[in-house]
Amino acid sequence: MTSTNELRKHRHRRKKSLGLAIAILLTALLLQGCGSDATTSADGDAEEGTVPTVFNYGYIGVNELNLPTGAEGWGFHKGIIQEELAKYGITEINLTGFPNGPDQSESLISGRLDAGSLGDTPAILARSTGAKTRLIAQAHIENIGYLIGKKDGPTTVEELQGKTIAIQKGSYMHRYVAGLLNEAGVTDVKLVHMLRPDGEAALARGEVDAMTNSGVYALKQIEEGYPHIDDSTKHPHLLGTNATVVSEAYLEKFPDFPKVWNEIRLKALEDLKQHEDEYYELVAQIQNTTPEKVKQVSPISTIKDTPFTEEGISRITGTKDFLVEEKLADQDFDIEAWILRVE
Repeated sequence: MTSTNELRKHRHRRKKSLGLAIAILLTALLLQGCGSDATTSADGDAEEGTVPTVFNYGYIGVNELNLPTGAEGWGFHKGIIQEELAKYGITEINLTGFPNGPDQSESLISGRLDAGSLGDTPAILARSTGAKTRLIAQAHIENIGYLIGKKDGPTTVEELQGKTIAIQKGSYMHRYVAGLLNEAGVTDVKLVHMLRPDGEAALARGEVDAMTNSGVYALKQIEEGYPHIDDSTKHPHLLGTNATVVSEAYLEKFPDFPKVWNEIRLKALEDLKQHEDEYYELVAQIQNTTPEKVKQVSPISTIKDTPFTEEGISRITGTKDFLVEEKLADQDFDIEAWILRVE
């Protein structure tokens, strides 16, 4: 029969062995954690200096395909961007379309987005309020704003004196029409904020005298007999540019993102140019129009193959200066300090 003392000694030896085993296991887990490349939480976020597994990207234009246009849209459509970002540990990409730039800027500021592409005016306005973003590319520098009148209404800029214009407040078209009216000396105008569908409906009912519009949507109105009062091709300094921005918080986790993103975008653009007809068909589906109209307002030739050009920087600087001068921007800032260039 085993004595009480022997049982106590046996239990002691078991506890000692179990404690040693646990200590070894914890040490192994600790070493394994220290040797990993990134520490990621359940929601895809990551510690500073590591790339999160989830990437949140915003763009302008709500559509059923949930895709932007341009090289970025083609890259997402073909899986080029997903494949390349996976090399950096990004396994999930969330794309979010917005009706206008200010809404997208708000999501970027709040942290719901990591990066996105939008018009230069809302990006500038956000930065002027202190938004912690960096400008990493201008994929397009020839965005055209149109001024469309109501039927049997004003047909010239001067005839808009005392009238009402529907605009998308804070958009590049807002900057276009503000600059246009300023240069024409038309000061007694009421500008009301309306998203595109609301503005088109109000114009059709005659509730506003004119509205700003863009791309294939403006062409459709012109074809339907609405007066084409003006567009920014007649005033090159009033053309809009695109701004691809990234939050500084995301840069802390993925410092190489600007270089990586621009390399991927160029790869997508090179592939796009090998499938031009397919690209125009895709954009036509996104915008619910025809490939012919897409070619007319957004030809592939206008997509830039470099992050920045002198012309693009000149235009975005001029836009910033105008917004500051007209007190539409909260405060002035240095465009060059905002730009994040990579070798």
